[in-house]
Amino acid sequence: MGVFVFLPLVLPLSAWPVARLAELHLHPRTATRLLTAVATVMALCSTLCLALLMVVGTAQLPGNPLPDGWSDAEVRAAVPYDEIAGKAAIPALVLVLAVCARTLWRHHRVARRARRALAALPSRSVVVLPEEKPYAYALPGGHRDRVVVTTALLRGLTSPERRALFAHERAHLTAAHHRHLLAVRLAARANPFLRPLRTTVVYTTERWADEDAARTVGNRTVVARAIGKAALLSGGGPVPGFATFTGFTGFAGFASAGPVPRRVAALLRPAPAARSWPSVFTSVGLAAWGAAVGTLVSAMSSANSAVTMVLILRAATPL
Repeated sequence: MGVFVFLPLVLPLSAWPVARLAELHLHPRTATRLLTAVATVMALCSTLCLALLMVVGTAQLPGNPLPDGWSDAEVRAAVPYDEIAGKAAIPALVLVLAVCARTLWRHHRVARRARRALAALPSRSVVVLPEEKPYAYALPGGHRDRVVVTTALLRGLTSPERRALFAHERAHLTAAHHRHLLAVRLAARANPFLRPLRTTVVYTTERWADEDAARTVGNRTVVARAIGKAALLSGGGPVPGFATFTGFTGFAGFASAGPVPRRVAALLRPAPAARSWPSVFTSVGLAAWGAAVGTLVSAMSSANSAVTMVLILRAATPL
């Protein structure tokens, strides 16, 4: 395996440039899909390599349940600095699995709480709650996807702005943004180097819904005005309207709406070009190709390490 087993742990650094440039130069839909794919693959590769290192580290511990042959010198020689790296990988992998499991548990727990709170209400796609706290969110799953909004928020918006609100939230549901958000959140838990990608995807999913809402309403200025009003009505709280359900921020506040001034400014400009992949002769194109190459190298390194480890362990295990 050599140093290849360590590459997937640090290759997420190759995606940092595109994480910054994608939100500025790519269509939000393209940026979200690209960064989600890169983060997911890199997180899986780094976790796999941690598992391979853990096998080497566990085999060195006295009284371990693994076959004795797995602690032979030939197995340890496959990993540079095997004694340090192998033993360090044990708590690292346990921590990654525990944090990811806790994230999934919290996601499903909050989703259940939200659906249970709405269970007694009529089964409609739009639920209006008589509350004085202005917020709105999209709640996927269950028997049907639902948009939840409070009367306090609706009172502060004009009729066209309300249409923009509902179009935005429905866009979240139609494009299943909660899946992208959960994927990048788990990826960032598995490898902290992927946190910039998660931050960008939180923003680009909101921008994606903004653009879909603007296309539905037919007026970008109305959507921009609705976003600004919703932010002002919320008073800078954790639920500034136009929220996406993620399942991690409590019952009433299901996500952050992203930097509002940047979203408003983007809507006051012409709609971004919906290109599937940026040109290689641009900065974002070079960054995207760099991230793609880093992802490919990560996948190849983890696959090579896994195959090599399996062959070595099979050779070291007595029949």
